[in-house]
Amino acid sequence: MRPSIPLGDLLRSAYADAAHDAQLPRYRVLYAAIREAILDHRLAPGTKLPSTRELARDLDLSRNTVLSTFDGLLAEGYLEARTGSGTYVAKGAAAPRARASRGARERAASGSAAPMPMPTLSRRGSRLAAFAGGRDYEILPLSGGEPDFSLFPIRQWQRLHSRHLRQGKAELLDYGSQGGYRPLRRAIADYVRVSRAVNADVEQVIVTGGTQHSLDLAAQLLADAGDVAWVEDPCYWGARCVLQTRDLRLEPVAVDDEGMNPDAAAPGSAPRLIYVTPSNQYPLGVAMSLARRRLLLDIAARSRAWILEDDYDSELRYSGRPLASLQGMDRGQRVIYFGTFSKVLYPGIKVGYLVVPPALVEAFRNALYDLQRPGQLTVQAALAEFIERGYFMTHLRRVRQAYAEQRELLAATLKPLEDQGISLSSQPSGLHLVVRLPPHVDDRALAARAAERGVLVRALSSYALGAPRACGLVVGYGYAPADQIVDHGRRLVGVIRDAARPNGRSGAAANFAPRGPGALRRSA
Repeated sequence: MRPSIPLGDLLRSAYADAAHDAQLPRYRVLYAAIREAILDHRLAPGTKLPSTRELARDLDLSRNTVLSTFDGLLAEGYLEARTGSGTYVAKGAAAPRARASRGARERAASGSAAPMPMPTLSRRGSRLAAFAGGRDYEILPLSGGEPDFSLFPIRQWQRLHSRHLRQGKAELLDYGSQGGYRPLRRAIADYVRVSRAVNADVEQVIVTGGTQHSLDLAAQLLADAGDVAWVEDPCYWGARCVLQTRDLRLEPVAVDDEGMNPDAAAPGSAPRLIYVTPSNQYPLGVAMSLARRRLLLDIAARSRAWILEDDYDSELRYSGRPLASLQGMDRGQRVIYFGTFSKVLYPGIKVGYLVVPPALVEAFRNALYDLQRPGQLTVQAALAEFIERGYFMTHLRRVRQAYAEQRELLAATLKPLEDQGISLSSQPSGLHLVVRLPPHVDDRALAARAAERGVLVRALSSYALGAPRACGLVVGYGYAPADQIVDHGRRLVGVIRDAARPNGRSGAAANFAPRGPGALRRSA
């Protein structure tokens, strides 16, 4: 079978079409042109190609370029050389054409093509793609939970990191097979023992890629598909996403002013995992009471469940000492403690850690290595020195002061809302405030209206796993200079005042319909 246009013209045209990337070597351009012509059946099996000398002359290329191209295509089976005859398109180079249906032939003749079918995801993949929690989390002045990167001492960090790179230690260029760089694990163990009352030695510390990585590793090792996981309701979206994609059955447990309330769990529920943020519940910002902590530890011991303690924003407490960890109270070795450096340093550092009971150390180390092949040991070495030299604590004091001032400024800017019976969360910690709204206001519609005014806040109801129990907005203050906190805060006050009017039907509030039963239900 011969091409419908002269072979030389076809190759010149194909080469011209493929030559749009000036950075590609010419032999790669020619290779791509001939290969695509073969795969598209424009060069049929058995077609004889011009000689390398002739093709080089026609395309204004060196003969070595054409020889390199032919060598590659011969090696990959697209072409075949016949001694004394020349070079031909190999018989099996392109897949046979599928026989089109009559309807497909008619559509092709009329110029209309059927749309390509969407790829089929697994059930797990479909849930994950539909959830897409991160797409609404753009960093803007009042985004919740975002730190201020500009506070990080970047030059100090560069000196430490560069020094470890210059030393060129071979062990820092390998994978980390022992659960992380030992000096960093030792520094973490010392830090959490003193600041968080965590019972830990260096062997119990496992360095990970952050809290979600820690949670995923724990879920894989400690639970099977279909096992029950208790999660706070409302719940951190990242934790919810990880647990769902591990095919666990999430059971929401209500959070009140004392934190997660196990008495509100479904009757007879037997959890395998219990995910909690006891020091600073996300997103409500409440601390778990001592009575609840004891109850949760008792439940875990009796049911042989594992408590996953996410010590969210524990360092960012602006009055008094940080609260002691739940893990520090545990006598039954049922708590896995999570920490991260992403909030107090910068998110892209992607260094978190686990403190696991001694009996689990070997399993977690092996799984981390086998599943993730962890690395970045030069970063871990720099971080260990950053902590050991006292730079970390100096930086921590600096960010606490800065965030405390920003929190006070945001609270003062939003204070006029209290005249309408709207309350603000009071716990002096974390990176956001919660604005509690009247029940007749649709907080998702209100968040959308605020976004139209350039203010990105999050609806409290969007964190609920079932029917929302509370209506409000999560308003951040970490990633915002003072003038933007005031400007965006005032805009938000205006939007909320309109929406919070009792009849919900004047001004901008006309966009907000009262909430009906299940109107804000979000699939778990």
